[in-house]
Order: sequence, then structure tokens, then C-alpha cells
Amino acid sequence: MTCKMERILTPDGLVVLRVSGRIDGAHVEALRGLTQKEKITKGGVAIDLTEVSLVSHEAVEALALAEANGIELRNCPAYIREWVSREKECGAAKVDQDAGGTDGVARS
Repeated sequence: MTCKMERILTPDGLVVLRVSGRIDGAHVEALRGLTQKEKITKGGVAIDLTEVSLVSHEAVEALALAEANGIELRNCPAYIREWVSREKECGAAKVDQDAGGTDGVARS
């Protein structure tokens, strides 16, 4: 099965990107491009994952970043939600580690 992305505009101005099928590396850039393009809308952006059957690690990273940037993930299957949450935790931990070593203080 391939990945299909459909744009839906709700009456209140929200743009919903309904994704179905498999999201892998080949589709991540398209999803990123669509979310960036739609992010300028006044009503906001949401990604509906009801019909998603499989995601790659790259897709999970993109979804975690999208959510961190204020894009709502709707109808997210439990396994994807768990993976996105873990990705966000790991990303936050990595940022904290990087910040800890850049305070300009010499260590011996």
C-alpha cells in the first residue's frame, strides 16, 4: 500500500491533512512540505492518522517535530503515539545533554 495525503479544510479554517497507508522515508519530505505550506493558515493545521497502517522511524521523527511545532496529531494509533512520545523524550534528553556541555566552563 502506498501513502495518500488528502487536504481537508474545516468550516472553522483548520486544515486537516488526512494521511492513509504507509509513511516511510519517501513520503516524509512530502508531509513536511505540506505541513510547512499549510502552517501559515489562520485556523491551524492537524494531521489525521486514522488510516495509517505503518510508519518508519524517519516518519515518527517528523511527526514528533510537527507536534512540537504546534501541529495536532489526530486519531493517532496507540503504537504511533507511544513511539512519538518516546522520540520527543529522547530528543529532549539529547538537547539537555548538549546544553550541559556548552556552558563555557573548562572541565578537568
